[in-house]
Amino acid sequence: MSWLSDDAIFRLQTATALPDLSATRYRIVERIASGGMGTVYLAEDSVLGRRVALKILDVPDTSGELAARLLREAKILARLEHPGIIPVHGAGTLADGRVFYAMKLVEGQRLDELVSRGESLPHRLRLFQRVCDAVAFAHARKILHRDLKPENIMVGPFGEVLVMDWGIAKSLRGGGSLDAAMEPNEGSLARDTSDSAITAHGAILGTPGYMAPEQERGEVGSLDERSDVYSLGAILQYLLKTGLDSSANAPRPLAAIARKAMASNPADRYTSAGELGLDVARYLDGLPVSAYPENIWRRAARWAVRYRVAIVLVLTYLIIRALLLLWFRR
Repeated sequence: MSWLSDDAIFRLQTATALPDLSATRYRIVERIASGGMGTVYLAEDSVLGRRVALKILDVPDTSGELAARLLREAKILARLEHPGIIPVHGAGTLADGRVFYAMKLVEGQRLDELVSRGESLPHRLRLFQRVCDAVAFAHARKILHRDLKPENIMVGPFGEVLVMDWGIAKSLRGGGSLDAAMEPNEGSLARDTSDSAITAHGAILGTPGYMAPEQERGEVGSLDERSDVYSLGAILQYLLKTGLDSSANAPRPLAAIARKAMASNPADRYTSAGELGLDVARYLDGLPVSAYPENIWRRAARWAVRYRVAIVLVLTYLIIRALLLLWFRR
């Protein structure tokens, strides 16, 4: 009798725990991560010869509701063809009845990991603009994300920005042909993770600290684009505070933008993610922002900062000319 080493036993246990993909075009390479109802694997597409990410349902689902939710997530992503939203390559069912979908393999860092390295504020704001663009696109397709946070945003090695994890997204009325049967049923599903929870109707969906007040109160029917705008404002506030000099205060216009986006009353927030992104763009361009009314002194200070190079050149010219005039009058 031969004895197996601990490493060999571990490899066997790992292999037996992996889902059976023999009837599909994919081959699992390794496990990447797990969430509330599914596990994500790195896999190879044998037909196209590329690596993909597979999200596979891995919890008991006798009712079929979790499988419906996973397929609904894939359908939502399939509707959102945008450079800032992860694309879906296909979906299917395994031999054991578990559903899965294949998506682009995203390499890079989460936004929270990136900013902890101390990236400059302008760079952070440009990344944030691209997040706003992706969310605005989803809103135009009548889809709310409902769980926007730095951990759900990936930044690729070439600067690409992708909004991830649309598992609790909501389709607004008039949103097109999304199967009504795939709509989330807050009254019957239960998910409990460290970041978010779905329980009975009226309970919390999302992540504390990034949810709009109406979302925290479980007012599902009152959620609209401004609920995601609140979450974007919380992300902006995070970008202004994390990884930078703790003794420095955020620029007042940016702090005002974050406050407006995170207003308790939805009517006081930006009406859209695009409007929020535009105000950030105006700040980056040295222009006034709608959230921060300026008096004449603030306007003059902003103008001086925007044209500081030209002002320095003109002042230098005037000083040199004055010195020359004094010299020749001697």
